[in-house]
Amino acid sequence: MDDVKILGLFLARDESAIAEVQQKYAAYCGSVAERILRDSSDTEEALNDTWLAAWSSIPPHEPSCLRTYLSRLTRNISVKKLTRENAQKRGSGEVKVILDEVADYLVSDGESVEDSIDERLLTDALNAFLAELSDTERNVFVRRYTYFQPVAEIAKAHGFSQSKVKSMLLRLRKRLRAKLEKEELI
Repeated sequence: MDDVKILGLFLARDESAIAEVQQKYAAYCGSVAERILRDSSDTEEALNDTWLAAWSSIPPHEPSCLRTYLSRLTRNISVKKLTRENAQKRGSGEVKVILDEVADYLVSDGESVEDSIDERLLTDALNAFLAELSDTERNVFVRRYTYFQPVAEIAKAHGFSQSKVKSMLLRLRKRLRAKLEKEELI
């Protein structure tokens, strides 16, 4: 079933929307959660929470890209779960390292109107920043900070050395910080 029909089911409050979205996106969202949580039972729990969050948030939200929306829900739920359960005790601690790299200027709780506006401005600035990057830079940045891939995996996918990927990420973070400072977002 295509995304438009699935969204239609959500908007009509038809419970079959959950089954359809699970069938279509369980593997994709599961890989996002697994990279963060590194535990199959936690991943399964995060997926169930994702389907519930989608059910609760559609409507009023009508995402333009269901896959991206579900990925974001999964990522946010997984990161919150990891934070609650003390990430350092599980896996390699890779997610904590990744989040620490950009946490200083990408944190927003969205608890107030001001925070929501700031989050929207930050999202727009981040999208503009990504649009300015070359395909390779954007791919490396997104793999690291959206999909939480380890540096070694990114390097292998691009045929780069790990030090080249680390250098590229450092330069990209500096450019992002400069852009956010210029726009007075940090």
